[in-house]
Formats: sequence, C-alpha cells, structure tokens
Amino acid sequence: MRYIFTLFLLAALSCAGSAQNRQISLEDLFVNNTFRTEGVYGIRSMNDGNHYTVLENGNRQIIKYSYKTGKAVDTLLNLQKTADSRVPNIADYQFNAAESRLLICTARKPIYRRSYTAEFYLYDFKNRELKPLSENGRQQLATFSPDGERIAFVRENNLFIHDLRFGSERQITFDGKFNHIINGAPDWVYEEEFAFNRAFEWAPDGSALAYIRFDESAVREFPMNMFEGAAPTIKENALYPSVYSYKYPKAGETNSTVSVHVYDLNDRTTQTMETGGEPDSYIPRIRWTKDPKFLAIIRMNRHQNKLELLSANVRTGKSTILYREENKYYIDESNLDRFIFLEDGQHFVLTSEKSGYMHLYLYDMSGKEKRAITAGTYDIADYYGYDAARKLFYYSSYEVSPLEKQIYSVDSKGKKSRLTTEKGWNDAAFSSNFNYYIHTVSSAGRPPVTTLYSAGNKKVRVLEENKNAQNLLQAYGIATREFLQIPAADGATQLNASILKPLDFDPQKQYPLLITQYSGPNSQQVRNNWAGVTWLHYLAQEGFIVVTVDPRGTAARGEEFRKCTYLQLGKIESDDVIAAAKWLAEQSYIDPKNVAIWGWSYGGFMSSLCLMKGNDVFSTAISVAPVTHFKYYDSIYTERYMRTPEENEEGYEENAPLNWADKLKGNLLICHGTADDNVHVQNAYELAERLVQANKQFDMAIYTNRNHSIRGGNTSLQLYGKFVNYLKEHLK
Repeated sequence: MRYIFTLFLLAALSCAGSAQNRQISLEDLFVNNTFRTEGVYGIRSMNDGNHYTVLENGNRQIIKYSYKTGKAVDTLLNLQKTADSRVPNIADYQFNAAESRLLICTARKPIYRRSYTAEFYLYDFKNRELKPLSENGRQQLATFSPDGERIAFVRENNLFIHDLRFGSERQITFDGKFNHIINGAPDWVYEEEFAFNRAFEWAPDGSALAYIRFDESAVREFPMNMFEGAAPTIKENALYPSVYSYKYPKAGETNSTVSVHVYDLNDRTTQTMETGGEPDSYIPRIRWTKDPKFLAIIRMNRHQNKLELLSANVRTGKSTILYREENKYYIDESNLDRFIFLEDGQHFVLTSEKSGYMHLYLYDMSGKEKRAITAGTYDIADYYGYDAARKLFYYSSYEVSPLEKQIYSVDSKGKKSRLTTEKGWNDAAFSSNFNYYIHTVSSAGRPPVTTLYSAGNKKVRVLEENKNAQNLLQAYGIATREFLQIPAADGATQLNASILKPLDFDPQKQYPLLITQYSGPNSQQVRNNWAGVTWLHYLAQEGFIVVTVDPRGTAARGEEFRKCTYLQLGKIESDDVIAAAKWLAEQSYIDPKNVAIWGWSYGGFMSSLCLMKGNDVFSTAISVAPVTHFKYYDSIYTERYMRTPEENEEGYEENAPLNWADKLKGNLLICHGTADDNVHVQNAYELAERLVQANKQFDMAIYTNRNHSIRGGNTSLQLYGKFVNYLKEHLK
C-alpha cells in the first residue's frame, strides 16, 4: 500500500502555480519532464573513506571521485569504450570486498514492486574482462560474499553460489517451484508489506549462507487477466487473454509457512534454525551477528504486536531470545531494518516506540539495555550509523517540527549536536569511515541543494544547486505552498496542512477547492520539502486552490497520534478530512459548493469514503486504485492495523466504501488498472456493482494491463488529463 505513497508523493505534496510569463502544460509534466531536478546518484563510498563512485553518462560509466577535491580521479568502467551490447547500461552495481571486481546488474525485468530478474555481469579490474555471472538463465539478488570470493543468487526460486576462484556454479536448494516454494526471496506479501526483496544473508566470514524458505503451497491464488494491450503489447494475447495467477493472502486467510536455514559452505550441509512452534508467526528479517556462529532472527506474531529477536546457534539450530518487545497496538515494520550489530561485537542498536516516540536504544549482546541513545517528545526518522573512531551516533529527527527533518550526532554521554542549520528537509549519505557526508536539503519553495561536508561539519563544496530548476520556477512563476493548521474532528487536535493558491489569488473571490491526501498509517504528505512541479501546479494555474491534509494516524507526531486509528482504519481519518473540508469551506475565499477530494490507493479509499460520508461538503471525488473493503486487501498490512475480519467485523464493515454506496450524492470518478497486483481491480468492480444496485450514477476508467502505478506509454498523460478535465467539468 505504501508503494503508491512513494510513487505519487511528488503529486500529493507539490505546490501548484500559475504562470507569469509561461504556462505549464500537462506535456511539460508527463512527456517532456521540463521541471526535473538533478542530484548525485548511484553513490558508493569506497573502502578508504576518501573516495566515492558515481554512475554517469546515461548509466554507462562508473567514475571515481575524491571527497576532498571533488575531482574525478579515475574512470573505473566505461561501457562506451567496451561497446559491449550485452550491457546497454548499468542499473546497479556493487564492489567485492577488495574492490578488485564489480558485479553489474542490467536488463531488469520487474516481477513485483521490489523484485526483478536481471542479467548480472562481472568486471575484473586487473584483466579488464567483462563476463556474465551465469550462462544458465536470468538471476535475482546476486550478492558478493563478505570475502568477495563468491556470489549468491536466486534463480527460479532456488539458491545458487558462484565461486569466483574456480568459475563454478553450485545449486544449494532444489525444491523451489513457482507458487509453491521460494528459497532466498520473499513471497508477494512479505515483499510488499515487510519492505524487502532479499531473504538470504552471508555469514560475516563467508563460511555460510542463511536463508528464509517460504512454503506458499496452501496460500490461495489470485488470478489476473492479461490482455493484448499496448505499450507494451502482448501479441500472443490478441484474441484470448492469458491469466496470471499468483499467491496473495487476503486478510484472515492462510499465509506462507516460513522457516530459516543455514547452508555451511565447507561441509555442504544445511541446518534448520529453531524459530518456535507457532506456524502463523512471521520471520520478516534475518541478520548475522558479528560472530559467524550466531544468526539473529526476527520473529513476530500474526497480530504484529509482539517482536522477538532470536539468537540461533548455526551448528545446532538451537535459539534463545535476545530481545523481546510488546506493544498495545502494533510494532511498525520500519523498525525491522534498525537492528544493527556494532563492529565491536558487543552491542547492537535498535529503534522502539516504547517511550511513546520513536527513539534509538543501545543493547549489549546479553540483551540488556545499556541506554537510550535519543530521548524526548519527538520521533527520530533515520539512523545513519555509528562512528566508532569519534564515538558518535548519527541520525535524523523531527525534533524541530513534524514538517522538518534535521540531522544530528550524539555521543556516548548523550551530548547532542545538530549538523544541519537550514529549515526544510535534510538527508545525508556518509562515507564508510564517517570522514565525509553528502548533504541534501530542500524546502517547499527551494529545489534540492546537495553539498559535501567533512567531519566536524565543515563545508567542502556544493555538488548540485539545481540552478536550472530555480530559473524555471521564476520563468513559469511557480507558487509556493504555505503551511497552516486545521482543526480535526475532535475539535482539539490541530492537523498539519499546506495550501496552494493561484498566483493571482484575490481574497475577495471564491475558488473551487481540491483536497489531496493519502492518510495511511504512518504516512506523511505535509512536509517542508521540495516535492516537484506536478499537475497540482497546473490546477492552481487554472484557478483551483489545492490543500493537502495529514489527518490523525499519520507520521512524525508520536505513537498516540500515529496509532489512534488502530482497529478502525478510515473512521478517524475520514472524520478529520471531512472536518477539514468543512472548515475550509467556511473560509471566504473557498466556493463551498465546489469542494473536491482526490487520492490514490489508501488515498483512493479515503476519497471515495469521504465523498459518501461527507456528502454535505464534498461535491466531487476522484478515487484511484482504491481499497473499497479491507477484506480484499492483504493479510500482513491489513491485520497489522485491523486484526482479522473474524476478530474485528465491525471495524472492517463500518468504514468500507462498499457499505456507503447508497449515500453517494456527488460526482465520483473511479480509476483502476486491470493488472494491479497490489490493490486488485476487484475493489473497483465491487464498489461499482454496489453503486449500480443503489441506482447511483458514477464514472469509471479501467486501464488495460496497468499495475498499481497506472503507467506506461501515454497512460500518465491521459490519466492526469482525465483528472483535470473531470475537476473542470464538475467544479468550474
């Protein structure tokens, strides 16, 4: 679900503008990419901490730079010179431990959101030879061992190891089968909702490979018709559609059975790790400790309100509980990648909301808490790592404001230093030894500026200013979002919001209003960051006011604010958005008869629900790829917030748009892709049927073979053109 939040963050957070000299067109946004900003991409900090590499020239060159001087010191790989047609470009790359070889990923073919097959190639710097990793078919997830002598990868649901010393390929699992058994890669629902795509890990000395095995044999399949279509065309489906059927556990249904195994490279044996007797528990991560004899396994119960970190002896498979946490609501999946074992082998770092806010904690390897690294009435956002030489932890937080992200360091005694001084949204990428970091900052009216700093927070130089983007903003007269607070439905809570007005805004006039939102748990759209120039600029140019609202249940304001929607998804959020719309409709510059709402995915769920629940304030809604009843959505996401339909029937039924169909009064446009593997088109079809039977008129657009993002060819141009035309037709 959060996928579409990422993909369409630019749209939902952006400010609109009306032109002073030039007019924005939809072609500017969806064809010409006129307002693109630049950054520093594909960065890899090298072992010495003094150099980094960057992908350049159409992702056909890997250039080595000096942090200190900023100058290119070497071209490590130049595909333009090799003229090797097998590798048209570099999608991704990694170095081996000695930085003597490169593993290059190219020709990706997506499977789901994070998964893909690809062709991997090895490049040896010594003999300048480029050769395929394997001649036996496409691969997934190819990864160097820590010593750089081997590469593990997945092919057709089985694990393989390529030995660089002998050029040999060894298969280590043999039961992999589509829609039955997966070794070393997650199933659909784990990939989507636990946010990872690799389910194997090398031991720190390269002596073993740990992996998760998914038995999805008992999981029910969901079929999707695939038509001929266009951009791309599936020619073999010209007359008869094919059916793509895959395992998708809906709320309350059977999940995969998971187990953890460790393959020993020396004796070529596989040991099963002890993970408990509960078949319905989750294993969302495995991580090696710094001791190759012990594997850490994260185990969660199905309700996801209890998490345990197990320490498993890889020889015997026996495990003990190293850390346990329970929560009265749920434990958010963002914590899963923050169990970090420090290089001293004696401690690990984790994040927890046990204080009521997300904070960092330090534990020893006996499972005893040593101290809270951060504390206060604010949430941390990112953990960047621990600098052992300077004894500093680096992180970012919302301490200044929920609308801003600032970067800090804190020492072992709790002395904190703020590294960033500019208002806005700050991110950092540190060098391997923390001697340097690349800092990017943006704000609502300022495109990203990327700057290099050295240890001690000393500015070295600006890497990218995005002057071209800044000049375009002036040439087109792009307006800037203003931030405000709007009362929530409870009358006490203030909701963060942003408003975008036409450049020629006249407070004596009344304007049609579009509310945009996502509203999903722990999401955030109201930020003081640069969110690009999008279709919302175009709307403001055409005389609309656009307001973005974050209702209760969203991020950066502590656990109680974030989790108050537990067991009742949609209720508080829709109440808040409806209350915000009513408050805005009372403002003198808003036309109260022309108030619309737009949203995608969770936001589509909300826009359809708000139109029906708030039919006295909303006249129009656009609902894109909506969940229309959470019984149709997947087990892990839905049950995290709602438990199962059997346990919480009232919570599921009360706020399902399906059950509000007879309350529709205004104009509703539903858009959905037929090949949406995430939020199935079933949701749109079932809502449409309820509306038909309630004798309600509505509009619907179905996109052939399109997934959750509804992209490909001219699709985006046509889709957003439809949005604009619909709003103009019904609000102006």
